[in-house]
Amino acid sequence: MSLEMFLQHCFNALTLGSLYALIAIGYTMVYGVLRLINFAHGDILMVGAYFVFFGTFAFGWPWGVSAIVAVCGASLLGVLVERVAYRPLREAPRISALISAIAVSFFIESLAVVVFTGQPRPVLQPDWLISEWQWGNIRILKLTAFVPVMTAVLVAGLLYILYRTKPGLAMRAISKDIETTRLMGVRVDNIIAFTFAVGSALAAASGIMWALRYPQVHPYMGIMPGLKAFVAAVVGGIGSVQGAVIGGVILGFVEIMSIAFFPEMSGYRDAFAFIILVLVLVFKPTGLLGENLKEKI
Repeated sequence: MSLEMFLQHCFNALTLGSLYALIAIGYTMVYGVLRLINFAHGDILMVGAYFVFFGTFAFGWPWGVSAIVAVCGASLLGVLVERVAYRPLREAPRISALISAIAVSFFIESLAVVVFTGQPRPVLQPDWLISEWQWGNIRILKLTAFVPVMTAVLVAGLLYILYRTKPGLAMRAISKDIETTRLMGVRVDNIIAFTFAVGSALAAASGIMWALRYPQVHPYMGIMPGLKAFVAAVVGGIGSVQGAVIGGVILGFVEIMSIAFFPEMSGYRDAFAFIILVLVLVFKPTGLLGENLKEKI
């Protein structure tokens, strides 16, 4: 493999890893405050991509306006899912919330098939994103650079919210002890809803960029990215935002580089993520940056 080809694969891996990281953050945020895996997270990614599709094709909005509307709409959907499917089961056994999460995922997918049909639809790619830069024999689409840069900006904004604002302080407090935080006067339900809104906004942003990179949308487009992002969250240490980013980048590089060096294994591309998941659960169940939580008996 030439150096130019290797660098090309590195850029592609960074782009894919950035998308996984952005989706994984949503998983890790919800798990941090509720100790719950939101299996509908990948479907919110799909809804965000559809919002952009209809904004640009059906309503003729500029791409930027459609993206903003998609992020806001996905945030509202995340809050609605939390209010309807998770909040009533907050005091119920953990298995009930898990079943509810799976049911919500199936419901959103089935509703999307009924409303949008199951036919894949093309996505409008702005001209300024599909042009390319060239250095020697290396050709890089501006989209390939746009995705990691936008992911870095969104992650920086999220870290600012978590560590420099009162809602972020409340979110970190809830992740440690929800009942004590409630006794301190924090409106726990509002903070949890805010967490779902932020996580869903990030899912929509990743869905928009995913649809730009793989330019089509369909009702089941969020399943595999969602599962792989969950693996990334576990690898990095679920509950840790920084860990989710690291896990996503690692997963992106493993997936791209394994195919680059072993092209005959391309049919097993999706299997690599789950092999990594098994290895992490066996040798380091808390992930790279996860904390060991001590249960009081």
